[in-house]
Amino acid sequence: MEVKKDILWRVYLSYILIVVVCLVIFSKAVYIQQFQGTYWRSMSDSLHQRIQEVEAERGTIYSEDGKMLSTSIPQFDIYVDFAADGLREKSGVLFRKNLDSLSYCLAHLFQDNTEGEYRKLLAHGYKTKDRYYLLKRNISYRQYEELRKFPLVRLGRNKSGFVATSKTIRLNPYKLFAYRTIGLDRENAQKIGLEQTYDTLLKGSSGKRLVRYIAGGVSVPVDDYQIEPENGKDIVTTLDVFIQEVAENALLKMMIKNEAEHGCAIVMETKTGKIKAIANLGKCDSCEKRDGQLVYREDFNYAISPSEPGSTFKLATMMSLLEDKKITLESMVDLSDGTWNINGQTVYDSEKHGRMTVNARQAFELSSNVGLAKMAWQGYGRNPSLFVRRLHEMKLDTLTGIDITGERKPIIHRPGSKYWSANTLPWMAFGYNVEITPLQTLTYYNSVANNGRMMRPYLLNSVKDQGDVISQREPFTVMEKICSDETIKLLHACLEGVCVEGTAKELFKNCAYKVAGKTGTALVANGNKGYDDKIYQSSFAGYFPADNPQYTCVVVIKNKPHAVVFYGAAVAGPVFKEISDRLYTTYVRQNNFAETVVKPDSSFFSYVGLKQDIKQVANMVKIPFTDNNNNDEEIASLSGNRNKTTFNERMISNTYMPSLRGLGLKDAVVLCEGMGMKVKVRGRGKVNNQSIAAGESVARGQLITVELN
Repeated sequence: MEVKKDILWRVYLSYILIVVVCLVIFSKAVYIQQFQGTYWRSMSDSLHQRIQEVEAERGTIYSEDGKMLSTSIPQFDIYVDFAADGLREKSGVLFRKNLDSLSYCLAHLFQDNTEGEYRKLLAHGYKTKDRYYLLKRNISYRQYEELRKFPLVRLGRNKSGFVATSKTIRLNPYKLFAYRTIGLDRENAQKIGLEQTYDTLLKGSSGKRLVRYIAGGVSVPVDDYQIEPENGKDIVTTLDVFIQEVAENALLKMMIKNEAEHGCAIVMETKTGKIKAIANLGKCDSCEKRDGQLVYREDFNYAISPSEPGSTFKLATMMSLLEDKKITLESMVDLSDGTWNINGQTVYDSEKHGRMTVNARQAFELSSNVGLAKMAWQGYGRNPSLFVRRLHEMKLDTLTGIDITGERKPIIHRPGSKYWSANTLPWMAFGYNVEITPLQTLTYYNSVANNGRMMRPYLLNSVKDQGDVISQREPFTVMEKICSDETIKLLHACLEGVCVEGTAKELFKNCAYKVAGKTGTALVANGNKGYDDKIYQSSFAGYFPADNPQYTCVVVIKNKPHAVVFYGAAVAGPVFKEISDRLYTTYVRQNNFAETVVKPDSSFFSYVGLKQDIKQVANMVKIPFTDNNNNDEEIASLSGNRNKTTFNERMISNTYMPSLRGLGLKDAVVLCEGMGMKVKVRGRGKVNNQSIAAGESVARGQLITVELN
């Protein structure tokens, strides 16, 4: 008995202790929840909530003709919160009701799983109460908009549990089109081109939002707090999609044909300095050949990288000599059959011409290295600084100032520097011992085409904010005159002579328009290997039409070692001509046609028909006439020319035959049948004759034969 009491006492004591502990725990829970709840919730929020930056939508880059060159598009990651209150209420009746239809829609939208597989995925997620189940990554905006209309999803985030997180990616709709110039904003990579130059305009200002971090470190937006980002501005470039495509295709064809290393082609609007196209192509050594041909891509901006220009530089030499009155175009020079020894070295003409003594203009047209070197030596040998100063005045030793990051400065040595030697001057005269960019060459040639006015090349036309222009860039004149008008006229004659009598004679033979330009062929070093590999750089610079320049273009192509074809007229020249042909046909000639259309038309005209129709036509084409009768049911004729117009009315009567001459068949038939007559028709066109003469009496049912012309 005593043992039983001892056991019960211990049981009761344990029970009382358990009850006391439970009461303490319950009291503490109530105290924490009721009196300390706000404190602990804020502590939880501080540990699991963060202010997150929201990137602004990056601005779009447009071509001058309104095409998108680089733009941002949204992509979405879709998650499902299977513990959402809306899915769980009433034992999940809403989820089960929409499961089949939702699975069907998802399968047809994404086409990566069957309807049954989606049903299993969703059911499993619901069963495990996954708070942030990844359903799909990187869906497009179109798919996202369709998804929002699906069963369950359309009920909203709280009801469906569907959560979308967005991000933007940068897309170039034309892919590698002018890629090095436009650039591309990429993650973990340096921006290039216009994307880099105008990054501050394009990127806008970031916003902020409050997010909550849940399991797995995933952040979920909190709706209570968000500062909207300020989207970036759009920029409109000077590039023209059509001209860019023409330039790239023409360059690519020649690169493939000659298996060249790399090349560029630039087109500038002569009067303004706008860059309309800039193509840069380099051989892709790591790419597999396509259909047995080398693959080229925009891998580097060769247009703003300096190299020895070769004979296109001779234009600067001629300008200096003419401006300083060292020569005239009739000054004679001995070409010595294409060779000249000076200070222990020999100058060679690249092409055999078989000429001995020619004048300065002919030496330029023949692209004689000997001729230009001799004239430069005779003119500046005692004072080479004068020649270098002229080059400086032409801005050939400075950056063009184009609005794109990465332009490299030209290299022109000065007398007295460690790079200057006894033979630097004569070699500079024909484009060696000097390095300038193709863009520099283009800017200089454009100045000559523009009657001496040097324009700064530029790529940005305007800045827009939500479609409104907030900034407009105007053409900028760097120099009003790079030389005298007299010298400019002489240079025009020289450049046109190259295309008529010189090295580009065959290239532009029978051309429908006049071209002024210069060929160039330069032997370039192959790194540390020197000149033994015989690598030539072919170039052509010029403008068209020569009598009223609209576009200036330069083409520079570096050929492969020991290339069979390497002269400028044979490699770069055809690229220039293809570009100029297309632009002349599409833009220049069309503009000329438009100018002629506006001239008054003096040709004779004659219109006959119902009076109301004649009046309508006359008003539309603005032909003056006088109408003193308001009866529009009559027949009228309008004839003459713009200087003198005659308006005649023809009375209609049901008893007398009117004149049908000049009427169309429809009007004639309507008129005769309206008088009760039967009509027989011969021929096609307008009425030329009628079997019943005008003025004769007619009766209903009478037959009339109408002959058309």
